[in-house]
Order: sequence, then structure tokens, then C-alpha cells
Amino acid sequence: MKIKQIVSALERFAPLPLQDGFDNAGLQIGLTEAEATGALLCLDVTEAVLDEAIALGYNLVISHHPLIFKGYKSITGKDYVERCILKAIKNDIVIYSAHTNLDNAQGGVNYKIAEKIGLKNLKVLEPKENNLVKLVTFVPYAQADAVREALFAAGCGNIGDYDSCSYNLKGEGTFRAKEGTHPFCGTIGELHHEEEVRIETILPSFKKAETIKALLAAHPYEEPAFDIYPLLNDWSQAGSGIVGELDESETELEFLKRIKKTFEVGCLRHNKLKGREIQRVALCGGAGAFLLPQAIRLGADVFITGEIKYHDYFGHEEDILMAEIGHYESEQYTKEIFYSIIRDLFPNFALQLSKINTNPIKYL
Repeated sequence: MKIKQIVSALERFAPLPLQDGFDNAGLQIGLTEAEATGALLCLDVTEAVLDEAIALGYNLVISHHPLIFKGYKSITGKDYVERCILKAIKNDIVIYSAHTNLDNAQGGVNYKIAEKIGLKNLKVLEPKENNLVKLVTFVPYAQADAVREALFAAGCGNIGDYDSCSYNLKGEGTFRAKEGTHPFCGTIGELHHEEEVRIETILPSFKKAETIKALLAAHPYEEPAFDIYPLLNDWSQAGSGIVGELDESETELEFLKRIKKTFEVGCLRHNKLKGREIQRVALCGGAGAFLLPQAIRLGADVFITGEIKYHDYFGHEEDILMAEIGHYESEQYTKEIFYSIIRDLFPNFALQLSKINTNPIKYL
């Protein structure tokens, strides 16, 4: 199996266009045409992690946090990133990272955190904006089903927990084929009337190219007519954070103690306990404090994230319980997502979760 097959599986689950603008997710180092000997799954790429991959004989390291964020004018080994770059290249190790694209993907990092907590009725806390478009095309009645199926297979028609969504309106189209054309129906030089179906469906904007390719391949006309409109709708299936519910409410202290144990938190920080019952939970792995206003607006009883600044704690005691569990601790189970994606498709491929704790923060 080639490394590019594994990369393709990861990017189908968490497409790179889902990453935030500051990010550098994707292939970090190496050539994906190489045959894969095994994959080591980790949160961070460090020298110790690369040594672990070398000892296992694996030539692929898959991380959540990208090794390379900034541009380099020289690679001299002056810091751990440069040393990792040199070591990976020297040992023919490919490094691939799925970061905020995996944060924002359905079933991604925040869904895994919600699973560990035991949340149900999950919704994205801050859906992505300006990421959807509407496709409209016109198809002869007899071929409408085939074109719709091709569009759905290309990624169209997903709204919330529904797929194969479209709107269809019967009408009549006209056209006149000129000399040199090869019309599917009608006669060259004569005005033709055809019963058609207007098909409308929705798709993520980054899937536009493959959707148009699928449309052109499935449509019977030599020159299919289609329109694409930008939409202002939120994309409820992708975005930052998660809000969900517990089956049964817990006291603040019971909930915080359970979270501390589940995520092996050395020091859980929180604001003042007010005696509220915890049932509606909002969360975001990593540095998610920017989502606190959304958590309050949606009526969450608690907001959990990896990092909260000192001044962010002020003024919210009556609004919500805030719990800061550590960046590493909040995202540590991301490795399990990588494992599931790859294992489901390639059951015999060599996989291992890194045994290296890369958390640079220690607790007394």
C-alpha cells in the first residue's frame, strides 16, 4: 500500500479546505508515492516520536499538530522542529498532519471529546459560514434520476442528518442545435422543446470542481446548462466546538471530578461553583476560549476547553461553569480517530498509537 492511499482516506474524512486560515495541515515532509511500512499516530511530532517510528520500522507519522507552521530560510538543526525535519528526511519518514480540518470535521476531535464525556444530541457550536453553494441544472425528465445520483455521489445534497436532498421542478426547455453539434435530442437547425427537470441541490464550495465534473459526465446534453449560487447559510455539519447533553444531570463537583479522571488532568482549573446542575455541555478541544460566548448563548451549563486566559474567567460566574483541562489533555484521544479511519479501510495495515507523552506542561 502506498502512503498516498492513507493520506487520501484521512482527507476524505477531514478535507483540507476545512482548516482555518492560520493553519498548515496536510503533508509536512516526504513523498506519498512511497510504500507504507506502518504508521505511528501522535498528537505532536517530536524527536522522541520519530525515534519511536524508526525503532518500529514505520515510515509514516500522522500527527494532529503540524510540525511546520512557519516558513524556514535554512534548516540547521537549531531547534527541535529543524532537528525533526532533518531526522525525518534522513530516515525517509513521511509526516502528515490533520489539525483544524479535523477539528472542524464531522466526527472529528470535538466529537471524540463528546464521546468520552458521554454526550448525545450533538450540534456544532459555531458552524462554518460562507462555505456552501447551490447548484441548479436542467435535465431531460428520463435522465433526471441518473444525474441526481451522480451529484449525490459527488458530495451534494447533505443537510444536517439528511442526505440526497434536492428540489425538483418540471418545466420545458428550448434550444436550437447549430451545424457541427451532436445534440442528444432534437434536430440540427430546428427549435426543439424538451420536458426537463430543474434540479437544485446544495454542496460545500470546495467540492465544486468535482461536482461539475460529475455533472458533465452524467448529463446527456452536449452542453449542459447549470448555475452555481453562493449561500449565506451556516454549514451545520462543519465548524468549531460541540454542544450536547448528558443522559442525566450531575452536580458541578461530580462532573468536574469525572472530567478530571477521564482526561487524566493534572490540574483542572475552573471558575466559582454556583450549585448548578450540569446537563447541557459545550466544549472545544485545544485553545477554544473564543467559543465561550456561543456556549453561553446556547444555554450550556458548562464550557470545557484546553486553554482559557486569566481575564476570560471574569464576569461569567452566573452565566456558565468554565473548565480548563489542558491543551494536550483535551486532544489526546485524537489518535483514536486516526486509528479508526485507517483501520476500517486497511484492516491489516501496521498501526500504533505513540507511547510518547508529548505534553510539554508538567504538574507538581
